[in-house]
Amino acid sequence: MQQALFPIWMILLTVLAFFAMTRLYNRFSYSFFIPVLTATVLIVIILVVLDIPYKSYMIGGHWINSLLEPAVVALAYPLYKQRHFLMTHLFPILGGVLIGAITGMMSVSILAKIFGMSHPLVLSIIPKSITTPVAIEVARGLGGNASIAVISVMIAGIFGVMAAPMIFKFTQVHSPIGRGIGLGSASHAIGTSKAAEYGELAFSMSSVTMTLCAIIGSFLGPFVVWLFQI
Repeated sequence: MQQALFPIWMILLTVLAFFAMTRLYNRFSYSFFIPVLTATVLIVIILVVLDIPYKSYMIGGHWINSLLEPAVVALAYPLYKQRHFLMTHLFPILGGVLIGAITGMMSVSILAKIFGMSHPLVLSIIPKSITTPVAIEVARGLGGNASIAVISVMIAGIFGVMAAPMIFKFTQVHSPIGRGIGLGSASHAIGTSKAAEYGELAFSMSSVTMTLCAIIGSFLGPFVVWLFQI
């Protein structure tokens, strides 16, 4: 009976941790209080204190993880609501998305070459700015490690969201289109959740950018590997 209830407790732990950290973020809206970061840290601390192995946690956690792909598909709704605006500004949006996707992959490849990272590690972190389900497949297709790809995606998303307000202020980016494209291309789904704070238009731009970056990144990844001879 206890074994049957354990997955439910892990799901409740995850949900309660996220909602608690969301309330904290709503009250003290500092970038480093974003729920995906603070909730993750809280869950890790609880697992360590209670001596619960990660594999045991994932008995329930994988049910939440399975909701990731439907959540990405659900982003099509705000995209549909903004379809007329998107068609009116199609070329500037596509240009921004393309630059964001290219910059994200090429910058990490250049840095990896400079710091002499191992071949499998480089292949794993190239799709860091693509949403997780696609990044996993891109990393596998390139010969990288899917687990490392997931970690790199999380790091890119978290640090991108933390740095975004400062970057927007420094570069004087006030347009919801620019903010949405920047967050969607650099920080995928985590950035899209942050973009919602800047309005529905920024949220829509981020969701379409995240989707297009996933498509472009799937083709761009092998080209980057060939270009830098990784």
